[in-house]
Amino acid sequence: MAVLRRRGASERPAALVTGSSRGIGFEVARQLVARGFDVVVTGRKRGAAEAAGRKIGAGAVGHPFDASDPESIRDLAGFVGREVGRLDVLVNNAAVLLADGESILAIAGKAFEDSWRTNALGPLLLSQAVAPLLKRSQEARIVNVSSGAGQISSMTTYAPAYSISKATLNAITVMLASALPEAKVNCVDPGWVRTDMGGPDAPRDVEEGAATIVWLATLPPSGPTGGFFRDRKRIAW
Repeated sequence: MAVLRRRGASERPAALVTGSSRGIGFEVARQLVARGFDVVVTGRKRGAAEAAGRKIGAGAVGHPFDASDPESIRDLAGFVGREVGRLDVLVNNAAVLLADGESILAIAGKAFEDSWRTNALGPLLLSQAVAPLLKRSQEARIVNVSSGAGQISSMTTYAPAYSISKATLNAITVMLASALPEAKVNCVDPGWVRTDMGGPDAPRDVEEGAATIVWLATLPPSGPTGGFFRDRKRIAW
């Protein structure tokens, strides 16, 4: 953890990437470290998060995090405040895909509740918890990793709980952008990516999935806020 402590006038920018022990989140964390960030890497299991941090190398540290658990959210925010002392970028990437084959007419309520807590409420509560740190940054960025499944303008019957939770995350993005006018707050559809969630048949690799997330995390002061993006282009809600 010493690599992430305060560094005075020469300190590096700091990022927190949730759900980054593997897949898209891991690639985002890796790329941010390569760009000069100190990054807190998270996963539900401490061992996996710490192993991912070690794999990325100097500039990364692992910490356990469950986006559905308010106590875990408070613990992570406290860790960042104590051990890092600053935060410039928050990437809300942690998510679950539950009962994706069920019809909206038959899916159990618990699948909606669990999806909403992890995919929408968790990112909101974490954003609230670290907002004081972000407000002290001159280049604060929040990137909410959404999905084309949450795009209301083209929504289908696919994965009702997941799709609706991502549409909710998009709405949260708009409201956070208004509440944090000095920051850049956006959401992104990374596309269908070959991960444990996306499966082996997905057309995109993790580098392609991470590209627009990293772009939004490192936007210049003139960059957009309050938008939904795919491949660096604004898309309809």
